[in-house]
Amino acid sequence: MLVQDRSTPQPSKPQQPFLTASHFPQSKIFTFPQWVSFNLFKITTISFVTLTIAALFFLYNANDSPSTFLCFNKSHLKIPKPIEFPKLSFKSIKPISDKSSNYASFGSDRWVVVSVSDYPSDSLRKLVKLKRWQVLAIGNSRTPVDWSLKGVIYLSMDDQAKLNFRVLDYLPYDSYVRKTVGYLFAIQHGAKMIYDTDDRGDVVDGDLGKHFDLKLSNVDVMQEKVLQYSNENPNRTVVNPYIHFGQRSIWPRGLPLENVGEVGHEEFYSEVFGGLQYIQQGISNGLPDVDSVFYFTRRSGSEAFDIRFDERAPKVALPQGMMVPLNSFNTLFHSNAFWSLMLPVSVSTMASDVLRGYWAQRLLWEIGGYVVVYPPTIYRYDKIESYPFVEEKDLHINVGRLIKFLVTWRSTKINLFEKILELSYLMAKEGFWTEKEVKFTAAWLQDLLAVGYIQPKQKAIKLDQPRTPIGLVDRKEFIPRKLPSVHLGVKESETVNYEIGNLIRWRKFFGNVVMIMFVSGPVELTALEWKLLYGRVFKSVVILSDGAKTELAVEQATLDQVYKHLPKIFDRFTSAEGFLFLQDNTILNYWNLLQADKTKLWITDKVPQSWTTASIYGKDSEWFSKQADMVKKVVSTMPVHLQVSYKESSTREQGLNICSSEVFYIPRQFVGDFVDLVGLVGKFEIHNKVAVPLFFMAMDLPHKYDSVLNTMIYKPETSSSNSSNIYSAQAPAVHPWTVSSESDFIELMRFMATGDPLLMELF
Repeated sequence: MLVQDRSTPQPSKPQQPFLTASHFPQSKIFTFPQWVSFNLFKITTISFVTLTIAALFFLYNANDSPSTFLCFNKSHLKIPKPIEFPKLSFKSIKPISDKSSNYASFGSDRWVVVSVSDYPSDSLRKLVKLKRWQVLAIGNSRTPVDWSLKGVIYLSMDDQAKLNFRVLDYLPYDSYVRKTVGYLFAIQHGAKMIYDTDDRGDVVDGDLGKHFDLKLSNVDVMQEKVLQYSNENPNRTVVNPYIHFGQRSIWPRGLPLENVGEVGHEEFYSEVFGGLQYIQQGISNGLPDVDSVFYFTRRSGSEAFDIRFDERAPKVALPQGMMVPLNSFNTLFHSNAFWSLMLPVSVSTMASDVLRGYWAQRLLWEIGGYVVVYPPTIYRYDKIESYPFVEEKDLHINVGRLIKFLVTWRSTKINLFEKILELSYLMAKEGFWTEKEVKFTAAWLQDLLAVGYIQPKQKAIKLDQPRTPIGLVDRKEFIPRKLPSVHLGVKESETVNYEIGNLIRWRKFFGNVVMIMFVSGPVELTALEWKLLYGRVFKSVVILSDGAKTELAVEQATLDQVYKHLPKIFDRFTSAEGFLFLQDNTILNYWNLLQADKTKLWITDKVPQSWTTASIYGKDSEWFSKQADMVKKVVSTMPVHLQVSYKESSTREQGLNICSSEVFYIPRQFVGDFVDLVGLVGKFEIHNKVAVPLFFMAMDLPHKYDSVLNTMIYKPETSSSNSSNIYSAQAPAVHPWTVSSESDFIELMRFMATGDPLLMELF
């Protein structure tokens, strides 16, 4: 059982009930002469084709023609086919009616759709008791064949196959995403509202209307003013709603890791009239929707989570341009948003509903709708036995980039369904999902029209309109309660409030600084951990390694000449105020860097064993001599301001400056000079330990460098790293330190928690 009760879809075949004897023609029995006579034409044709191919192959080889041979080989090259945009006519979709199920004549305007893989749970039995709601259970290949529950409409795999929906061709057999069939079935049978949930949560007080808004057309709802996040900051595109409901140190599954450190409450809110909250996301007490990083680093042994949120906190809306993670086990959809129920099939199961949520929110703006997050509506039980961390890679790697892509996306298509298809197509081209999703989207939209769904009308989006500051009179304040929570067996107290305040200060200082980290260790085991550790503080963490890992967003670079890769990253973050480079064998105590000047260069030029001068003459100096020759050639081509600075900085003409370069910082004002210097080096193979000090001395005089790194602990001769004898929370950085596994990370966090106690909650 998984946290969301999900498993990886297997490319298996349908179970036996799909294939019966009636599906195949009755076989005939032939003697061998009869068989030859019956198939003579086929045998002759195949033999002729085979001999022809063999003859042609022989002639090609006999000629021994290079061009012919090259042409023959080219025919075997696999050239990726471009993703095709489906050609559809939404005006000519034939209706699909329910003629096969036992519920053909049944109708209801309120549906609860749930996926079932085991026998009915106690929570599911309670769902059946909800008044005026019809529960629809969708089976998969793991569902018991004798599954049944009084009051529930259950669609087995056989039942689903008979519905003739186009989406059936794309759905995995053993996944909760088969709920897509249930959504269509509910719409086909009169749905006006669909509550998307699972069978592991109890609805608060047995009433979905306790917090959710069920009647949007009600005058009271339309005249109600709903608290809304402020959108004054155009660069703020995603929020953690758990903070609003009293839990600042918890984050939802699907929140980009770089946003985990944003734990401060809102300075103020605005307001919006109700009636357009077509998607309503509920908060879950007990086990909220959290990712595996949170779950396995904060859970204390076998003790189940019992996290509580503020039930008295007001619901809060998301303005256009701002998003929030959505899930598929506590979300209410009104009919105007039924098109957004489609669960992606080409991504991991743990990412499917989250990617759907972001995709849906962007499209929701096209019809003037918005998402509202509500106080706790269910209590979910923590019954975890295993959790597939690898299943979340689509979230941790792509979700931040996806949000940026969605916020900037614009469409000139005429109607909503055309825009939906276009967005799915462009997301496939960008690699957020595959071409299969494009075809699946086309099938989904056609099925929607076939079951009688009518496209909502569009409204002008406000994204490109100037954002007017919210006046003092219109600003609304709400201070979230400070609710206790248990992480690693330690209760949150007022001390944690102080610690969170520190994290906010660090984030404010480094929030526009990009960390570039080179990982020499096993990047597949540590990349996400490094991003989570430093991503809490820095604007972004870019991971470099000897080999690229696309699924982990790890870029390929060579440490010996890693400086040549930096300009590409500079171009990517044009608004960043600086870039801090760090190797994974060095630990950065960021809390000790707040006094540094971010407009100056930082480097270890006053750390004796880090910055040295090597002789270019004598025994064993050949390598240094060659490096020095290349340095001289580069210096001779430098512009005057760089050349003058370098020569004034050089203290020994007969030596070569060497810097280990495990950590250094380049402010925005020197980025241009750094890029120019990389260009001057060109094809020269100047080593990173030579190039970095060369660049720094050319960019500015050493006495102008900030001295923040001068007191770092640097003991490369240490026989055993990762020791309390080496580490100090009072130093700006510590070298060496080795991290090659999760246990190494946990050990590191225990040391670093001396300076940042919140790390004990993170790892």
